[in-house]
Amino acid sequence: MGESQRAAQVRQEVEQFLYREAWLLDQCRLHEWIELFTDDTRYWMPVRETIEGRPDGLQTEDELALPIFDDDKAFLLMRAKRLDTGLAHAEEPRSRTRHLITNVWVEDSDGNEVTAHSNFLLFQVSRDRTQDLYVGRREDRLRKENGEWRIAQRKIVLENAVLPRTLSILV
Repeated sequence: MGESQRAAQVRQEVEQFLYREAWLLDQCRLHEWIELFTDDTRYWMPVRETIEGRPDGLQTEDELALPIFDDDKAFLLMRAKRLDTGLAHAEEPRSRTRHLITNVWVEDSDGNEVTAHSNFLLFQVSRDRTQDLYVGRREDRLRKENGEWRIAQRKIVLENAVLPRTLSILV
């Protein structure tokens, strides 16, 4: 298989992986979703501010800035288990969501690890809230483990300037 054919195959595999992941989230199959992560995963969303001289509004990782969240796999599992209890009041009843993943671009492919960029639109509605839309981009480091893609790191960058009081959904 030629280099361009291999790159096209990897891109298609990554796209299908990301689409399946979105489907799992929309079906509230959170425990299956968590299995898509490596044991050493990092799942984080930096704060975005309007900062002069920084058009993207992001601080570098080595600057002192608290992210909106910075989770490992154990914490993601704890979040899912909390939703299972019915005591996560912001999610009772559970929100309906629809994740749209677009503009998937794969770079740095060595066959077993890739960097994948994508855009997302997340629609959320619940019984007692208005509808919310979240728009942003994701930077994923995906790694093949036992022949399957897994998320080793995800950085989520929101375009939204204002967030609701509770950010209870997963993007």
